[in-house]
Amino acid sequence: MSEEQAQQLMQQMQMLETYFADLSQREGTLLSVLRESVSAIESIKSLRQKPNSDTLLPIGMGSYVQTKISSNDKIVLNIGAGIAVEKTYDSTINYLEARIKEIEVALQDTSARKQDAVARLEQGKDQMNQLMQETSQNISG
Repeated sequence: MSEEQAQQLMQQMQMLETYFADLSQREGTLLSVLRESVSAIESIKSLRQKPNSDTLLPIGMGSYVQTKISSNDKIVLNIGAGIAVEKTYDSTINYLEARIKEIEVALQDTSARKQDAVARLEQGKDQMNQLMQETSQNISG
């Protein structure tokens, strides 16, 4: 293997490492959104059981104001692109559950891509080790 091929292999491995880091970051983001979605569903179910309850409302920078929730079986749901719609509890839960399924599919895809990247990195490391052994044999022999 020539020096040029070794440099190409190193560049490929660096790109794979960057790709793997990006996938890991994406996976973390998806897990965070998944946890938030599950938490939202649990909160909605809790509101249904106690429609008039006291709670703390975050107002920013770790500050909260105590408030009373007087639910009328409607929730305002942000559906993206700055658009929010009013939905019933059941409709909101159904929407969030559908989103959870999408997130789970994306997580599986990301995990498969990470495994592929790891396998390709291992293959590159093996090739690099082989190159190092060939180089040391040529120097000593």
